[in-house]
Amino acid sequence: MRVVVVGASGYVGSRLVPELLGRGHDVVATYRGTRRAAYPWVRDVEWRRADVLDEAQVVAAVEGADAVCYLVHGLGEDDFMTRDRQAADNVRHAVGVGGVGRLVYLSGIVPDGPREELSDHLLSRLEVEEILSSAESSVLTLRASMVIGAGSTSFEVMRQLSERLPVVQTVPAWMATTLIQPVAVADAVHFLAEALERPDVTGHLDVVGPDRVTYAELLRAYAAESGLVRIQVPVWLAPVDAVTRVVGAVVDVPAALVGSLIPSLGHDMVAGRDAAGELGAAESGPLPVAEAIRRSLGRARAGGAGARWAGTHGPAEGALVDGAVIDGAVIDGAVVDGVVVDGVFIDGVLIDGAMGDGSALDGAAIGGDPMAPSVGDPPWSRHRTLYQRLRDSAGLP
Repeated sequence: MRVVVVGASGYVGSRLVPELLGRGHDVVATYRGTRRAAYPWVRDVEWRRADVLDEAQVVAAVEGADAVCYLVHGLGEDDFMTRDRQAADNVRHAVGVGGVGRLVYLSGIVPDGPREELSDHLLSRLEVEEILSSAESSVLTLRASMVIGAGSTSFEVMRQLSERLPVVQTVPAWMATTLIQPVAVADAVHFLAEALERPDVTGHLDVVGPDRVTYAELLRAYAAESGLVRIQVPVWLAPVDAVTRVVGAVVDVPAALVGSLIPSLGHDMVAGRDAAGELGAAESGPLPVAEAIRRSLGRARAGGAGARWAGTHGPAEGALVDGAVIDGAVIDGAVVDGVVVDGVFIDGVLIDGAMGDGSALDGAAIGGDPMAPSVGDPPWSRHRTLYQRLRDSAGLP
């Protein structure tokens, strides 16, 4: 099957592409600017330029496709709701013109309740879903809860908050009651691939993990798995705007992203129509919260040293490292089609595309663990202070 992944250079897209390649599909990856994503699979796909706000480019990008996976969101951009609606309408039109048989959209869980109570972020996701659902195709929306995995925006906010705030942490009281069902990116990718192969399933499904927890419990789970000593003190008067400013000041995640995400935390994010029941779970089953955090930390903090991931589809051939200077160290590697494919040092451990011994450490490599970081992840997802590095080296909480 020929699959066009719109948003292939994003976090989930970068993990979906190797999953599809491993399943034997031909993949077309879209890119918006002049540079393509620096991921290990960069030479294994066909690249097509497609600014989702340019209808003609989108039509050209999906030409000849059997299926399209739409992963683009304008989160953090100016007037993102208007832009999201326009982009969705362009995709809907292009799918019809190209006679594409299957369209899968990755959205977020939409809480029960009146539309006017939804945050702009959640309302925009719902509007896009409604537009795409009117396409002349078999359409399925996967509504994902918070995605856990090294490099994901939500996980990095949690990681950086937990590691940078002091031992005694003030936690908004509402975070102790709001429920969430976090999903591992490995499971999200599995459900996306299954959805593309199952045109008989339409409508919307919720993509979640097996555990229902509060945000406060999630932070405690992170602290436990990472060996941090943290004491939570509830704060009853903690307006969303104030929480947004504090979080934005502490983490390296772009402020616009933080500002779009935080207002959504007041809604329960739990499953209604669970994707596992309709599409079937991965062989290992949906990952519990603790295991998802553990696997993410195993790569995010130690780069997977001493623990190679075998994967499910076999490793990519050859090794893609980089030609960049990182922290004063030159890592020899390749420039592919004019794109520098970056390697990454995380806590002194090189994370590369595909190891010559047959194991892949990069989260976006064929046969790699999607929970691991990738060379193409945003630089802010790898930021650690000197104190944090010294603390980790000494094994201190």
